[in-house]
This record gives sequence, structure tokens and C-alpha cells, in this order.
Amino acid sequence: MKRLVTGLLGLSFAGACMAAPDMCRYGVYGGQGKPSVVISNPTGGAGAPERYTFIDGRRGDVNGKDGLVRCAQDVVSVRQDNGLYAAQPRMPLRETPTRFKSHGTELAGVLIEPASANGKPPLVVFVHGSEKTPGIGGYYPYVFAAQGLAVFAYDKRGTGASEGDYTQNFELLADDAAAALEQARTLAAGRYSRAGFFGGSQGGWVAPRAAALAHADYVAVGFGLVMTPLEEDEQQVVLEMKEKGYDDKAVTHAREVADAAGAVMASHFTSGYEQLAAVKQRFAKEPWLHSIEGEFTGPVLAENEADLRRTGAPRYDNLNIVWRYDAVAAIRALDIPQLWVLAGDDREAPNAITRERLSELKKQGKPIDLYVFPHTDHGMYEFVQDADGKRHVTHITGGYFRLLADWISQQNHPPYGSGQRMP
Repeated sequence: MKRLVTGLLGLSFAGACMAAPDMCRYGVYGGQGKPSVVISNPTGGAGAPERYTFIDGRRGDVNGKDGLVRCAQDVVSVRQDNGLYAAQPRMPLRETPTRFKSHGTELAGVLIEPASANGKPPLVVFVHGSEKTPGIGGYYPYVFAAQGLAVFAYDKRGTGASEGDYTQNFELLADDAAAALEQARTLAAGRYSRAGFFGGSQGGWVAPRAAALAHADYVAVGFGLVMTPLEEDEQQVVLEMKEKGYDDKAVTHAREVADAAGAVMASHFTSGYEQLAAVKQRFAKEPWLHSIEGEFTGPVLAENEADLRRTGAPRYDNLNIVWRYDAVAAIRALDIPQLWVLAGDDREAPNAITRERLSELKKQGKPIDLYVFPHTDHGMYEFVQDADGKRHVTHITGGYFRLLADWISQQNHPPYGSGQRMP
């Protein structure tokens, strides 16, 4: 079944199942002159293959078709340039499982530290995006650990070993993240230098708010947005229209349609139907109307009013999203260093407005570092594109992981692949 809607909100109405491969312990493998490779949990749900991730951005399925990384009987082997496989030793890490509470809900976490740290490393709490896969065992925490950082990962509420119901309420998730940092500070007391957050995708809405609540020392964001979820949908619609070659007039009209669908969504399906019916009637003969997708506009347009009134909320608005969440205010409340890394050709999270707002906040004196990696899509993936516009991701762009680790460690060793630091 096709995934109907994708993006930072992760509004999806279908799943997938894959066969499970041989299992290896999650962690970092490498050393002795060999590039580090991270083995992490499946990204496609239970039964999907484990994933490998190199610091240079190469990713794939363990025991996958590309044959780059194998696992058998808990031994990880990597294909060399000569075609032969060499076993990679497992990097020793100090991992401390824990449980902590937020709003009465018990959450599962783990502190990951270098086994023999040279000095006190920075401590970073990994804040989830919209995914439902557990944070414990994910690749980001181990990618950070492979570069010498102390990391706290946790399963957000309703996922993995954590209690509670899955939600995308940014305010509640920020409270959870702040509680995670408090727990991480307690567990790592005396062994870290500074402490803060990294949030990817939807985590870009959550991490800045959590940083203010927890009095963090820094916050880093990858491929996030400084806009409301309603604006995200509208910007997706605008980008779709432009990529399909429609003129400015059609784009303006499509924006009106997205705004009408957004008004219904933001009302939690209690109002806005008259405006939505009016734009649907007004543009009924336009060829682009029924090709709109967006984050939610397409599915809302496809429904008749009676069905939306009856079942729209439980189907499309059941995650407690704050549709007019003020991301700018959350960032303006911070005076700590911030790093924002954006994908130059992000379809799921078009970021032209985000760039403008971050640049304006920098002019106002906020300590923000902004990097853009050209020719990358959401997740910092490089891609090849067919003539019909379909994209095929290849790998996470080189230099991205190094940039994150260096910035968090207050180091600077450019160049970072194709990454461009913006004025």
C-alpha cells in the first residue's frame, strides 16, 4: 500500500514488513585504521534488516544486496577494495541503561560514553523526529559515540521500551526531552563538559523548546524547520506546483487551497468547511487541483465534507499536533549557541522560509551557525533524479556527521563535504 503522506509530521497510513537478517549487536565497529561502521536497529519496523552507517555517509541494509557489510554469528565484516571481507572489531563503549519519568510516564533511556575518554567529552541528548522506531539502538547516537561524544538516547513515549502513547505534541515531547537531559546529567555527573540537544527533522521543533526548559548549553538541528506545521504543508504544495511547471498565478491559487485545508486541520475538524468548499468549487476545473499532495492538503481535498466532519479528526488529526506552533518564538527565547544544518533540495521540508528566518534571527544577534548542503534531500541524503522527477537516495552527504560532532565539540575542521556555511 502506498504511503499517502510523508514529511516532518510523519502522517502515514500504511506499514511494511521485511524478512529479518542475521542479527549483530548494535554499536560501533572499526579501529586499527579501519573506518568506523555503525550497526543499528531497522528503519522499516520489526522484521526489517538491521542497518549499517559509515561516518562518511554510506548506508544500507546489513547483509543487503550491495554486499558492503555482512553480519554472521555476531561478527561484522566489511568488503575491502580488493573484494575480500575483513572483520571489524567492536568499539568498547560504556552503556548505562536507565528509566526516568516525564509527566508520570516512564521512559527508557541509555547513556553511551567512550570507554576511555580523553578529558571530558560533550554530552548530547538525541531528540527524535517523527519516526516510531525506538531511539535506543538508532544510528545517530552511535555515530556521535564513534566520534568521541557522550550520548543519551531514549525511546520516546509510545515506542520501544517506553510507556505512554505515541504523540507528536511538540510541547509534551519537549518536556520529555528536558527530562532526558536531566537524567543524562545525573548519570554522567563529573564526566562531561557541556550538555545539549541534537534534533533531526521534527526534532527541530522539539529540541529548541527543550533546550530552554532544561537550560542546555547548546542545541543542534538537522533538516528541521522554523515555521508552523501549517506552513510546512503550504510550502510543500508550493514546491510541488513549481516543480510541475505551473506559473505564479497557479501557485498563488494552490496556496489558497492549502490554506483552506489547513484551516480545517487547525480547527481539529470543527470548522473551515465553507472556505474549503468554496476553493474546491472555484478551482474545480484547474488541472492541478487533484494532483496536490502536500503534507495533508491532498488527502483532505480528496474527501467529501460529510466524511471529513464524521471521521476527519481521528484519521488525520490524532497525534495532538500544535498546528500553529510558534517555532520562531522557541528559538528567540534562546541565547545559547545553535547549529542549523539544512538540506539544499529538501522536498519533505522545503526550507526557503526557514533560511530567511534564521538569517534574520542571526542579524538580531542570536548565536546561530547555519550550514546548507546543496543537492541533498530530507535526511541529508544525496540523490539521483529521473527525468520524471522521481528521486533515488544514494547516501547521507559526506561531511555532515563530522560537522555535527565537531560543532558540538567546539572544534572546526572544514571542509565538511559540500556543506556551505551561510553568512
